[in-house]
Amino acid sequence: MLKVSEILRVKGDTLYTATPDTPVSKAVETMSLQDIGSLVIMESGMLAGMLTFREIIQHLNRNGGTLGTTTIRAIMDDAPVSVTPNTSAEEVQRLMLDKHARYIPVMDGNMLMGVISFYDMAQAIVNAQRFENNMLKAYIRDWPMDEEGAAPKEI
Repeated sequence: MLKVSEILRVKGDTLYTATPDTPVSKAVETMSLQDIGSLVIMESGMLAGMLTFREIIQHLNRNGGTLGTTTIRAIMDDAPVSVTPNTSAEEVQRLMLDKHARYIPVMDGNMLMGVISFYDMAQAIVNAQRFENNMLKAYIRDWPMDEEGAAPKEI
């Protein structure tokens, strides 16, 4: 069973965070320059929220297309769903679908370990299926043959 820790190991350990008092304009700049869709919001070493392009778009819509001087605290999701490194990939999929979450922080106690994105999950699923297909093909290729070159018959 695939675990979140395995997905993070393949993904790498680059994390982007901000504080709740960071201006949204600075968050947009960081997200654009780093080509990321979310920032984990940390305050006093604790998970305080998530900021994704969803909250930014909703903010822009409410404010006539301008960011203004708003801080992240005013628009962030202050109760994001999180998972642990031991959470199964299947559970992450369920949470993403049930909560409409494209990004989920991975926490080990109070320590931020990473962020799992919808893209990360799709990539992990494709890689797992590719591995399984290769194993099945190898198994079939190595299927035992009888003396005449035919596969043994089932009884």
